[in-house]
Amino acid sequence: MPEPTLDRLPDQLHPDLRLVFVGTAASTRSAALGHYYAHPGNRFWRAIHEAGITPRRYQPSEFAALLELGIGFTDLSKSGAGMDHQIEAASIDVPGFRAKIEKYRPRTIAFTSKKAASVFYGKPSGAISLGRQQADGQFPDVFVLASPSGAASGHWTLQPWRELAKWIGAPGG
Repeated sequence: MPEPTLDRLPDQLHPDLRLVFVGTAASTRSAALGHYYAHPGNRFWRAIHEAGITPRRYQPSEFAALLELGIGFTDLSKSGAGMDHQIEAASIDVPGFRAKIEKYRPRTIAFTSKKAASVFYGKPSGAISLGRQQADGQFPDVFVLASPSGAASGHWTLQPWRELAKWIGAPGG
């Protein structure tokens, strides 16, 4: 069943952002509302504030306001929606994602799950570690964060989010 174009979230990308959050795809709720990380059980908005990435707790409807802090958003699949295991592999566009990153050149990217990072790196998620990844010299600094999804509660830790906050510096910095 093809996904309607309404089900994709718009990229929030500008040149030289200090940070871009990268998910696998929008959740069904996020796609329906048009807001990143919109499910009430998702820890994303609380985590970025508690970790010190943002100066206050934003609401999902305010995602575009993070551009003022130098923070953007995108997903590996712009047409799929649902939980990671529901996303069709054909909808994931790693080359398109790489092209966006090369065009906009953010300083740091942060995958918001080991699943998203595993798709990007072409490795099983068990081979992906949380935290800052080995630099390859051609790509921005990469972090892998514990998934903020309520479905991933058993694997939740704020620690890599705190490491990311320390790496990128204070909001607006």
